[in-house]
Amino acid sequence: MNISQLQQEILRMKKEQDVCILAHSYVAREISEIADYTGDSYGLSVEASKVTQRTVLMCGVRFMAETCKILSPEKRVLLSNPIAGCPMAEQMDKDMIEAVKAQYPDYTLMAYVNTTAALKTIADVCVTSSSAVKIAKALDNDKILFIPDCNLGAFVAKQVPDKTVKLLQGGCPIHAAVRPADVDAAKALHPEALVLVHPECVPGVTEKADYVGSTTGIMAYAKQSDAKEFIIGTEISIAEHLQYDCPDKMFYPLTKHLICPNMKSTTLVDVYRVLRGEFGEEILLDDETIRLARRCIDNMIALGG
Repeated sequence: MNISQLQQEILRMKKEQDVCILAHSYVAREISEIADYTGDSYGLSVEASKVTQRTVLMCGVRFMAETCKILSPEKRVLLSNPIAGCPMAEQMDKDMIEAVKAQYPDYTLMAYVNTTAALKTIADVCVTSSSAVKIAKALDNDKILFIPDCNLGAFVAKQVPDKTVKLLQGGCPIHAAVRPADVDAAKALHPEALVLVHPECVPGVTEKADYVGSTTGIMAYAKQSDAKEFIIGTEISIAEHLQYDCPDKMFYPLTKHLICPNMKSTTLVDVYRVLRGEFGEEILLDDETIRLARRCIDNMIALGG
């Protein structure tokens, strides 16, 4: 089968089996085209909780599928490719962070949504890249222990100078590998382009940007802007999606190295095979994990996240 035929067969099977397909913005275009919803990790989980389908297929990485299960425990949640993990989400474990919490007992543990379900069970509040600053400002406590991304944490700390933000050494290895010199090189090639970057990039990169925001924020900014050229400082697929969505504008990846191998591990054929019952993995979490992990997400919602 060619791509079009495969897509048509997937559309037929998902309707027949009453499956909702979620695609993160970083997956391939041919997958997003057959998804019911595309977007960032938390946004997809919220959409999953609203749909009538009893089965949800996540085309993304493991922590995203776990978050779907936390918000929709009554649903069957499938991960399209079992090897699709997230180095940032998995670099800190529960025992390690419990030990750090013990050293800072009067700090509020703020966990990025890009964490495992196990880490969410001990977090006080969860945040997304778009809500982190707002939640930090809304907290009663002026002491914050932020995990796992020190770059997003540093971005938050800069926006809330009246609060003490304790950071640990962690983050997204793909975004963190971008250097300020990469921005300079991209600007030299495209001097008229605006630079849009993700806050998971190092401070030296975000300081050179015209806009810093979540994946969803970057896409919205580019679509709404009157500018015609943009340098995109997040996973390279975002530049590709924007090229399709805004053919009258030019989009350039900040660097060719902004490629997430975990996101790229899911293929259209994987989705097809999952619907045939030949591939994928069902995400199973015990009731106690779901209850405890849900608490930090509920706190985020209560604070306006």
